[in-house]
Parts: sequence; C-alpha cells; structure tokens
Amino acid sequence: MEKLKKSTIYYMCLDCGHTELKWLGKCPACSNWNTFQKKYQQPSDNKHKSNIGSSESEQSSQVITLSEIDLEKEPRMSTSIDELDRVLGGGIVPGSVVLFGGDPGIGKSTLMLQASHNLDTLNFSTLYVSGEESLSQLKLRCERLGLNSESLLFASITDLRELENRLNEQKPQILIIDSIQSLYTPEIEAPPGSLSQVKHCAAVLHSVAKENEIACLIVGHVTKAGQIAGPKVLEHIVDTVLYFEGDHHQDYRILRSIKNRFGPIEIGVFEMRQTGLQEITNPSKLFLRKRPDYTVGSAILPSLEGTRAFLVEIQALVSTSQLGTPRRVVTGIDSNRAALITAVLEKKSGLHLVGDDIFINVVGGAKVAEPAADLAVALSLISSFKEQGFPGDLVVMGEIGLTGEIRSCNQPEKRLLEAERMGFKKAILPEACRLNHHQGNIEIYPVSYLKDVLEILSG
Repeated sequence: MEKLKKSTIYYMCLDCGHTELKWLGKCPACSNWNTFQKKYQQPSDNKHKSNIGSSESEQSSQVITLSEIDLEKEPRMSTSIDELDRVLGGGIVPGSVVLFGGDPGIGKSTLMLQASHNLDTLNFSTLYVSGEESLSQLKLRCERLGLNSESLLFASITDLRELENRLNEQKPQILIIDSIQSLYTPEIEAPPGSLSQVKHCAAVLHSVAKENEIACLIVGHVTKAGQIAGPKVLEHIVDTVLYFEGDHHQDYRILRSIKNRFGPIEIGVFEMRQTGLQEITNPSKLFLRKRPDYTVGSAILPSLEGTRAFLVEIQALVSTSQLGTPRRVVTGIDSNRAALITAVLEKKSGLHLVGDDIFINVVGGAKVAEPAADLAVALSLISSFKEQGFPGDLVVMGEIGLTGEIRSCNQPEKRLLEAERMGFKKAILPEACRLNHHQGNIEIYPVSYLKDVLEILSG
C-alpha cells in the first residue's frame, strides 16, 4: 500500500506574499509585523517529467535569428485624444498592458472614460470595469462629461474570477480596470489592495491580455510618496507606466510616461474643465500666459520632455533675511540643484547671498528636472539680486558646473525652434552645443563660463 504524502507547512505574509518555512514576527520583505499566516501545500501526484524532445517544447522554445521572426504588424488603436496617443507612442498596442497612476481626484477616471468613449465610437469593443463606483455613479459621471455611447460596456466587479468569466463572454478588444487596488481573489487570504492581492491580480490580467490580445488599461492608486501603491514588480510587469501629475489649485494636468516598451518617453498636457479634460496642443502658450515683457527676477527656459520642447518661466526672489537662518524655498526644481547653483554664484560671480532669503519657483506649477535649467535659475537669481530686468525676448539654457563653466544641453535645435515659434529673438546657450542643423533667425549668444553671461547682459 502506497504511503500517504504529507502536506508541506509554510508561512506567507498576507501583505506582500513573501513565504518562509517558519513563523516570523516581522516580514523581511515588507517590514510589516504579525502578517505571517500558516499555509499548507499539497504534494503533486504527478512526478516531474522532462519536456525535452516534445514537439510542443520545441515549437515554443526554438532558437532562431532575428530575420526569421515573423512580425505581424497590427495597427495601433487611436483614442482620438492626441495628447494621450502621443504619450502611448502613437496609440494603444493590441495585447499591451498600460498602468495609469496619479493622486486622488487628478482625473484618472475622467481620462479613462473619455478614452473608452472615443474607442467605442471607433468600433473598438470596450469593457470598462469599475470596482470603486457603482453603475449608477458611472452613468452620472458620463452625463456630466457629455458621454452618451450606447454600445460601451460597463461592469462593477471586484472579484477576479467573475471578471475572467465576463471576459470569456464578451471578448472585448480593450479592457479598462479602475482600479487594480479594488480587485481581489479569494485564493489569497488578504484584503483588496494588499501587496499580495495586487501582485496576483496584475499577473493574471497580464496573462489574459497577452493570451487573448486584449489591450488592458489599469488605473493604480499612489502612496503618500507619489509612488504607485503595491509591489514594485507591478511596474515591471506592465508594458507602459504613465503618471498623471498636476496641482489641484491649477487647471492643467501633465500625463508623463515613465516606461514605454512601444515608444519614446513623452508627456501630454491637459486642462481640467467642467466637461472633462481638454487637450493643450501648445504648452508654451499655457505656461507663459499673462507674462510681462520685462520682468525682474525672471528667465525663460526652453525645456525638453521626451521629444517635446516647450517654454517655461523660472522666477526667483532674493531678499534680505530677518531670521538667523535664511530661508531657501524651492518649487518646481530639485532643491539640491538650487543649492548648488547658489553656491557657484557665490564663489564665481561675486553675489553675496549668504544672508538673503531665496525663493525659486517654476511658474504654473510645472516641474523641471533637467540640468539644462541651471542657467535659467542662475539668471533669475542674478536679476532679482541686482534688480535688473533682462530682455523679454531672451531664452537661456545650459548646465552649470562647479567651476562656473556652462555645459551643453541635448537637442538645442528643437529648443530654439520652439522659442522662435513663440516669438523670442535672442538665446544664450552653451558654446559646446552643436547647431549644425539650425536654420532659424534667432540671435544666438554662445557662452562658456558664467562671467561670459554677465558680460553679455551688462553690455
């Protein structure tokens, strides 16, 4: 008589899914306490068999050259929202998985509803699954946005197994999940939104999307730190990761791609209105709105995000401090970068900023992370310190080194073309920039050191 095989006992963290052979008070993976629960793993009746030599294995794991790979080019599915299509790399790729993240109330669900309505209008079968709103709430939102598609499918589902059944019945081309944190599976004894639930549900959705060529758009919550809630593997699984950014006190929103397997890293700009999100095709005009021609403490930067150039205004205010420790308030750029620029101005330009309060702001709530903004920050500080305004038709760009040198920035031609299109006549940029293909009429002042910039402005 064959002996009964004993089940294996192990312990699993209910928050992140980490497993151990013994109980631990603190999970070494997620650092949470008292989250381990005893589990039983039943032994398999089938002994492991090698697949070497099987025809199925040979077909799925064959080694071939690049030229032998058959590529079936399928047209991308356009959402009829140009800014969204731009960030996606030209449209939605069939079978791709896209993750949308953003703060609460920033407009993620609004954008998904508008996109699903447009896709359905173009005869792409679309299923919108909401685990956070009831069907009546979805209808109220659609009426407010003016969306009245008759064939768009809606469902309010939180059980992953039920969702799989509905997908087998409807077989949509596009699936929208709002949100991944609301889905759960009874197989895992953890609440919805926990790391283990999010990880498992995302893996199942990824597998379903790839096997059935369903484009899956997933909405994800973010943490206080601005990261998408859930395990980091969630961002590795999906094909594209998009972040919806913006200030609740401002009308505009920026959709930024962090990862995209099917296109370059891009941004899209929207404006939140009563009837939904409106595309902004000219971001430069938005960020320079109501700007005076001659302003003290202001500089214009031709910024570059992905392949898109647009102009932003950087302002600075330098005033005598009444406190023992002067304040340094920076908004829109890296505070460490601002401290570096201030130190270089102190050492190389003779500006005595030690006892002054310094305030730096990127107008409109925009965020600039590239080093090319250094020179614009420096000029706005110099302008405020000396109470000297610069020409209103001047743009500046360039990275500042610790020795006071001005280093080159990428794609200067594209930046200059955008500046010229917006009516700017002059540009200060690093001498190291190569302008072999620039055919514009903008007047260029090449510089190598900060002292060269000061000479040009004083002359």
